[in-house]
Amino acid sequence: MVTTASQNVARAAALLVAVALVLSLGAGVATAQSYQGAAGTIVVGPDETYDSIEGVAGTIIVRGTVTGDIAAAAGTVHVTEGGQVGGDIETAAGAVRIDGTVTGDVSVAGGTVEIGETAQIGGDLDAGAGYVAVHGTIDGSVTAGAEELVLGPTASVGGDFRYDAASFTRDSGASVGGSVVQDDSIGGDAGPSPDQFTLPSWVGVVYGLLVNFLLGALLLAVFPSFSARVADRIAESPVRSGGVGLLTLIAVPLVLVGLLLTIVGIPLSLVGAVAFGITVWVATVYGQFAVGTWALSVAKRDNRWLGLAVGLIGFALLGAVPVVGWVFELLALLLGLGALALTLRESYQRRGSSVDGRQTTLDEAGGDTTTI
Repeated sequence: MVTTASQNVARAAALLVAVALVLSLGAGVATAQSYQGAAGTIVVGPDETYDSIEGVAGTIIVRGTVTGDIAAAAGTVHVTEGGQVGGDIETAAGAVRIDGTVTGDVSVAGGTVEIGETAQIGGDLDAGAGYVAVHGTIDGSVTAGAEELVLGPTASVGGDFRYDAASFTRDSGASVGGSVVQDDSIGGDAGPSPDQFTLPSWVGVVYGLLVNFLLGALLLAVFPSFSARVADRIAESPVRSGGVGLLTLIAVPLVLVGLLLTIVGIPLSLVGAVAFGITVWVATVYGQFAVGTWALSVAKRDNRWLGLAVGLIGFALLGAVPVVGWVFELLALLLGLGALALTLRESYQRRGSSVDGRQTTLDEAGGDTTTI
């Protein structure tokens, strides 16, 4: 029987978890003008101002102001005549057109790249595309690799113009402050390098969340009763589960290192390291699932799938909290690892029993196959 005091402690702890979730959500709201995400179309209106744009989209149109950088993968990117970008543009896109002002550098890989007559680029242009046309003003230098390259009559380049193209057309009215040099070594190096253009950090978070959910769903579907017992153990004895998890996290790597010191033990150590890595992953998912299930139970809800979703999403948000985010993830790991070890020990202690003349499975060892 749970005492009134322990119920109060549970409710207080649940409140703290809820507050932490709200705070982590609030951090995202505070930076809402710095667009990060995936969308069909991202439009910065004439009277709108964004700090930055980082994401994946079908179309990105800048008619207003972006005070910082644009780092994106898109089908089309267009900075219109009235658009302003205060930082750099780094993009991989099917078509890129600049008609407005870019204070920094423009680094582009795409199908077509056009710098319009009204364009003003304060830094350098680094472009790799099938077709590149420069008709506007570029204060810095140009490095371009293309099948077809055009330097129009209204083009003005302050620095050097280095290019590698199968077809290059330069109008006599084009102005180049530095040298115009054909450089066959440019080739595929034009445009943003892998170091310059990387996927947004949120992509990794979303990917990890989806993979963890798939693993959690598999565990709940294949071992429903065993998963319930792991969650119950964490809810009933979190201190013991966390303590056993910490000991396991320290002891197992030490044993594996010890095996490495013997020739016979090297294969066992390598196999053990892989197995332990998988176990840590499973334990992390179980720990987050258990906390999510516990939080729902405090709210008088009992749904294992919703508990899995709440746990995984909650810890993904908590893990994004600067400085202390890793602490929450470590706690989930320790709870899950300890509860997993204790529940497995209990299951294997019952292996001598049988169900219908065959050896028990992890779920059957618990004597309860009812799903939660």
